[in-house]
Amino acid sequence: MSGAQVREIPEGIEAANVIVWGEAGGFAQQIVAGPHRLAADEPESVGGTGTGPSPYDFLLAALGSCTSMTVAMYARRKGWPLERVTVALRHSKIHAADCAECETKEGMLDRIERDVRLDGPLTAEQRARLLEIANKCPVHRTLTSEINIRTRII
Repeated sequence: MSGAQVREIPEGIEAANVIVWGEAGGFAQQIVAGPHRLAADEPESVGGTGTGPSPYDFLLAALGSCTSMTVAMYARRKGWPLERVTVALRHSKIHAADCAECETKEGMLDRIERDVRLDGPLTAEQRARLLEIANKCPVHRTLTSEINIRTRII
């Protein structure tokens, strides 16, 4: 953000789960999520100042953290010997025609590649079940369902 950074939530903003604001002259953003304060920005290579993760980084972080939490919770409930879950994610744009498993066949699509590493002495059956559970995390379900976003000017 240009000039002094604004630290307080702008006046007149209703309570929300997440509030984001920034100056119009750049990409840097302030984020308040409950008691947490974060920053978002774009990399310098695309005109940002690199002061925080990009919006797509946050999207991937949401999916990765939800995946890890969901898989670990399931393994705990089952009493399985899962020691650690590591999720590595990548986002890219692909030509729809290059995606055999996609319904859309024209234009560009977003692709998220998610690699899940499960550490611990798990059986092949346990690993297979935990992969199924990874695909059932709430953020994964949200991203693969119909999403309705309502936007209004306030």
